Amino acid sequence: MKQIIAFAGSDSKTSINKQLATYAASLVEGAESTVLDLNDFELPMYSMNLELAEGIPDNAHKFLGLIKSTDGIVLSLAEHNGTYATVFKNLFDWMSRIDGKLWSDKPMLLMATSPGARGGATGLEIARGRFSFMGGNIVGSFSLPSFGENFSDGKVTNKELNNQLLKEVHQLADSI
Repeated sequence: MKQIIAFAGSDSKTSINKQLATYAASLVEGAESTVLDLNDFELPMYSMNLELAEGIPDNAHKFLGLIKSTDGIVLSLAEHNGTYATVFKNLFDWMSRIDGKLWSDKPMLLMATSPGARGGATGLEIARGRFSFMGGNIVGSFSLPSFGENFSDGKVTNKELNNQLLKEVHQLADSI
């Protein structure tokens, strides 16, 4: 059976992006999913000085190892001030010091959601542009606007948006 990892680019204990990633991963037919929590991979703020003095932290190696060992990735990014959250950017920076092509060409469904009407679209576009240079094989992309109005009881409740998500999930399933 194929293995996928799902996670949110957030450390919020009640992350709406983790809820979306978990739901999307559950829809990938023929795959077993593991949902990761960035809180389980705490890292110091990236600094060249720290890297030179202490090396790359084990949690960066562990997370990158999980990416390399999976068949596919479901990632939903929290948007803070028009880009992805600092906790995700920090993990991304540490992993890129180990391997500049950190996504390892793994098929990826890249998503975002927010309470607002744009659904994290700005941060999602930044990630789409950047990840392609870092070994990102983005086979699907989805933005869920107005999370509180369109997601309830662990699933997307708006039929049209859910159908859009299903299309993207199928693209991921076909790629792994």
